Amino acid sequence: MTPLPADAIPRWIRSVDPYLPGKPVRDIESEIGRRAAQLASNENALGPSPKAIEGARRALAEGNRYTEGGDKYLREALAARHGVAFENIILGAGSSELITFAARALLGPGRVGATSESAFPLYAINIKLTGADLCAIPLRQYAIDLEPLAASLPETTKAIFLANPNNPTGTMFTVDQFESFLAKIPSHVLVVLDEAYAEYVDRSDYSRSIELVREGRNVLVLRTFSKVFGLAGLRIGYGIGDAALLQELDKLRAPYNTSSMAEAAALAALDDTEHVARSVESNRAGLAQLERALDELAVHHVPSFANFVLVNLGREAKPIAAQLEACGVLVRPLGFMGLPNAIRVTVGTEDDNANFLNAFGKIVGEKRDAKSKSESREPR
Repeated sequence: MTPLPADAIPRWIRSVDPYLPGKPVRDIESEIGRRAAQLASNENALGPSPKAIEGARRALAEGNRYTEGGDKYLREALAARHGVAFENIILGAGSSELITFAARALLGPGRVGATSESAFPLYAINIKLTGADLCAIPLRQYAIDLEPLAASLPETTKAIFLANPNNPTGTMFTVDQFESFLAKIPSHVLVVLDEAYAEYVDRSDYSRSIELVREGRNVLVLRTFSKVFGLAGLRIGYGIGDAALLQELDKLRAPYNTSSMAEAAALAALDDTEHVARSVESNRAGLAQLERALDELAVHHVPSFANFVLVNLGREAKPIAAQLEACGVLVRPLGFMGLPNAIRVTVGTEDDNANFLNAFGKIVGEKRDAKSKSESREPR
């Protein structure tokens, strides 16, 4: 059989580096012979709500059937929760699938998609996969710099992808900053506002994104069940936006793109406010635990509004991440996000955080001792 010629695949697809997940935690545990602390993927360390687990079990018993009602019940619940119409809700296999839908619907050769540098890689990847040009603005002090982004948009820009809080830095922009930004964006440009970590933010000036959708602004809000709700493995997220826009995005969905188990678990998780509250409180305590210890170690880190913290090591991060892995602690080195000297550490349980801090403290101490000895041997 003659293989396809290389140019059968469009050049803009061939040029894209795929998103690569971290090494499976089971492989690490097999290598070290004990449980590892998984602090690499911004997951909820408390796990799913017991109600969500029971909901998924019930759905599994009818796993021979397609999703009943074409996602009707979960969309109804989300619409009621956010005070919008049923037609303003769309479901995806995680909010990442909705990023893909938005890019495919709005972008293509001759168009521009914009985002920030050092942002969730799927924004840039999906922009490039459509054949569109990428416009990416550098961060300012680890935060998305909205003003220069608005000022630098080419006329052919059709979509902007922003995360608030930003992954991997954990920084956020305020309501006033975002509304000032929106006022400068032409009406033909869709702003995709990814609020995957919204439930962790406790600030009155954080967001009024749903109100903007109700007002008919050119905003598509993305939320997910992967973070505070603890359902990352079930792949379920949703978008809130203009009904006419969602009607077009719906054409890109595969039939039954979200599973009955994921929908049932998400529906049950919405009702478990106690589990969400515990998850938020656990995260708040874990962030304080990590940040306090990092301050004591005099290691630079970025104040976070999410469920992770970015640590700037001041030197290449990959070797240190590898040392931590050998100690049974998985973190994410951020070279692939444009931050080669940084790692991202997910907030885990109190014990997992302590395991990270213990291993990290020893590594940092050894590095400083080695540097001090080297300097002492240098001629004066």
